[in-house]
Formats: sequence, structure tokens, C-alpha cells
Amino acid sequence: MKIYNAEAQIVGRMATSIAKDLIKGEDVIVINAEKAVFAGNPKVKQKFYKERLDRGHPKTGPFFPKTPEGIVKRAIRGMLPYHKVKGQEAFRRLRVHVGIPDKYKDKEYIQVKEADAGKLKCKHITVEKLSLSLGAKKKW
Repeated sequence: MKIYNAEAQIVGRMATSIAKDLIKGEDVIVINAEKAVFAGNPKVKQKFYKERLDRGHPKTGPFFPKTPEGIVKRAIRGMLPYHKVKGQEAFRRLRVHVGIPDKYKDKEYIQVKEADAGKLKCKHITVEKLSLSLGAKKKW
């Protein structure tokens, strides 16, 4: 079992390494999902995700998440071959949490070097701010 800390990590780059571990057959837990970062202009990111939410029908979908753990989980799902059995089984081995649950407080966390948000020279937005701008109610 691998535990990834998403704090100050670029979502897409972190999601690729997590997806590789899931396809290999490992169980993966992601903590601090609300502190992950999307690179790019915040207004453009908010507009993109708002358009995704407004797409479709409220009863028949497609359905897109508003919560931080849902947004990160959906990004990781996008890196998996989800429409195949192998991808669905890999996705079932993924757990995403906001904050750090008590049972994982004293464990070792993995941080992906390539996904470090400290290297960014452009604007960025945290998943928490994006989630709140989409209308999620803060429960974390």
C-alpha cells in the first residue's frame, strides 16, 4: 500500500504516477487532496470546470464532482483505461481523502518530485479554491 501526500503537488503529474502504481496492482491512498494544485490561469480553470458541471442533464448526467476528493479522483480516473476491466479494478484500489485521517498520521508519505508545485512559474489554483468556486459546501 502506497500513501501519496497531495500537498503542493500538480494534479496531472501526480495522477500519472498514481495511475501507474494502480495498474501494477498496488493499493493507493491519497491524502490532503484539497491542497493539490492545478497549473494555469485560475479563472480559466474555474470556467472549464463550471462548464463541465453545467453539461448534461441533472438526472441522466454526465455527472462531474464538486468536492476536492472527487476532483482529484476523477483526474486519476482519466489516466486509467477505465472502460476496460483492468482499469476498473485499478480504480477500485484507489482511496482519496481530504486532510489526513487518524490511521495514516504516523505513516510514510510519498511526494512525486516531478509534480512539485514549487517549480511553477505560472499562476495556479488549489483544488480547495476550485471546489469552493464550483459551489461545494466546505465540510473539511
